[in-house]
Amino acid sequence: MYELKTKENDRNVLEFIESVENPRKREDAYALLDIFTEVTGYQAKMWGPTIIGFGSYHYIYDSGHEGDAPLTGFSPRKSKISLYFATGDNKRDELLSSFGKHTTGKACVYLNKLDDIDIKVLKKLIKRSMCFLREKYPQ
Repeated sequence: MYELKTKENDRNVLEFIESVENPRKREDAYALLDIFTEVTGYQAKMWGPTIIGFGSYHYIYDSGHEGDAPLTGFSPRKSKISLYFATGDNKRDELLSSFGKHTTGKACVYLNKLDDIDIKVLKKLIKRSMCFLREKYPQ
């Protein structure tokens, strides 16, 4: 049976951020930590080895696959900063249109540095992701 690799764990968030080699990404990670903590009201937790997540929800797909995931989060990766927002929400796309310089993947929004984006829109994206997931997966 498939086992999730990205699980909440007891790794220290601040130690993880300190391990980020690029000083600019490390500085942005601390700023994101403050922003996500303020907006979500949740304490940051490590999910897997590199994702800093906030809150959690339990999902069950139509296929029967289920698990737990953070409501929102980020990861200061080597090439770009990954932001984790709920997918499948049309309002996400509307907000991203005024977000600033970024790219998107299937489930992630990528940016080079915080100076490239509108922090007010970031806060709206965080709130929207949490609301959408709570509506889709009520607990």
